[in-house]
Amino acid sequence: MRLRLGRPDLATYAHRFDLPEATGDLSITFLGVATLLISDGETSVMTDGFFSRPGLASVGLKPLNPDDARIDAALNRVGVDRLAAVLPVHSHFDHAMDSAVVAERTGAQLVGGRSTANIGRGHGLPESRLDEVASGSSRAYGDFTVTLVESHHCPPDRYPGQIESPLPTPARARAYKCGEAWSIFFEHSSGRSVLVQGSAGFVPGSLAGRHADVVYLGVGQLGVQDDDYIRTFWAETVRAVGARSVVLIHWDDFFRPLDQPLRALPFAGDDLDLTLRVLGALADRDGVRLSFPTVWQREDPWA
Repeated sequence: MRLRLGRPDLATYAHRFDLPEATGDLSITFLGVATLLISDGETSVMTDGFFSRPGLASVGLKPLNPDDARIDAALNRVGVDRLAAVLPVHSHFDHAMDSAVVAERTGAQLVGGRSTANIGRGHGLPESRLDEVASGSSRAYGDFTVTLVESHHCPPDRYPGQIESPLPTPARARAYKCGEAWSIFFEHSSGRSVLVQGSAGFVPGSLAGRHADVVYLGVGQLGVQDDDYIRTFWAETVRAVGARSVVLIHWDDFFRPLDQPLRALPFAGDDLDLTLRVLGALADRDGVRLSFPTVWQREDPWA
């Protein structure tokens, strides 16, 4: 099979960047990859908190350090100085590398499995700020109830396994092993709910009996799977929770800094066009709205 050069053109999907700006207090702001700021104006929580976005050469050739300037710039741009929790969807560098720094800056609990906790320990966060959870555990933050259900990473997992001891920085990308991958449910006292499926993996049947109005669906590497895998992934996530709206995340080129326009991952690593072809047909069949989020914009995916 010939290698397809270039990358998908996001302009093709301009009509799917259709989420309305939030007019009330409850909102979700997309900040690249699987980083989401979820807030009701009183309490804010964040998935991942990945803002450093080192270049491909740096990732491949040298140890990585969180970029304090990029982290501060991102938090300042969205007006965040306080978070209740930072919840990496798993512990690869493009999700969890900055998580302890963001937790430290914002007074947040760092929430996840053993691997995420060891990233926090390596950064020097005290044990009181680390919350190691088991699958099915729920936590209350203001009017939010957050439940983490263990999932799987999309194949192939390039850095499988656990981070077994505190991980100080600088550290190689391969040191950020996946650890636990999570399906994370956020339920608000207003009755609105969202599932963040940060990776395009799943555990068959694990979400049965749970509900979410909206799914923020990670699609990184989904375009290198076959159609049957993509259809099963949709069934085990979107259909399993009865969502009527799906917002696609983890499609952007995370080697490109956030102060530049987002672009899709190159065909050499993923095929967003194939993903949209299959997911678009499934969404039409099931009567589900399929959208892209607009970076930096407070949005109301329930509208």
